[in-house]
Amino acid sequence: MTVLADDPTAAALLAAFPCFPAPPTGRSPGLDAVRASRVGHCLAVGRDGVFLIVRRPWLELEVPVTSPIAAYLPYGAVGAPRADLRCGLIPRTLLDEVITQFRAALPNEAAAFIVWDEVDRAFSLHMPEIDEATPSRLIYRTPILPSHRHIVCDIHSHGHGRAFFSATDDADDVHATKIALVLGRVAHPDGPDLASRLCAGGMFLPLPRSPFDGDGHDG
Repeated sequence: MTVLADDPTAAALLAAFPCFPAPPTGRSPGLDAVRASRVGHCLAVGRDGVFLIVRRPWLELEVPVTSPIAAYLPYGAVGAPRADLRCGLIPRTLLDEVITQFRAALPNEAAAFIVWDEVDRAFSLHMPEIDEATPSRLIYRTPILPSHRHIVCDIHSHGHGRAFFSATDDADDVHATKIALVLGRVAHPDGPDLASRLCAGGMFLPLPRSPFDGDGHDG
């Protein structure tokens, strides 16, 4: 086996985040192992570009991080992009409950997490500990969960302001794998504004469809 680095720390880092070429024929045991894993990630290089592949108990994600490579590569295709919820769609009633909680917190901003339990395969709402909440500032704590419970959605409000992701949000989300939601104009009679993204691998990706049931799956 080829040694990718002679420094032990570098070798461990490369082993923890491997890169596999997509074979022109047959299958790749390395790619198959990551795709079948409960928790895993890698880069895959194919004629259709470089892809980030992520597996979490609740998520299957395969997304291109480059355009197709112009140089000749003796590789096959990685495949079509995908972002599928292993946990299934989130009950819309949980989002409705979040909106109710956020309206009760007005004029201050508020936060909530939607958590999935892979043992009983049930979703639940977790209201975090808040260190500071004002109409324009919010500091809250991400819960520490047992290994079988997972944060699927990290949600916060902007009170009466519009929904958007701030530079602070970007810094908080860059190392996470989760769905991030911001609700704005929470008291609006037609319902709040919503900004959404999928955070994975240091990237902020548009959601291909709504993660909530009953939303028509149209993002």
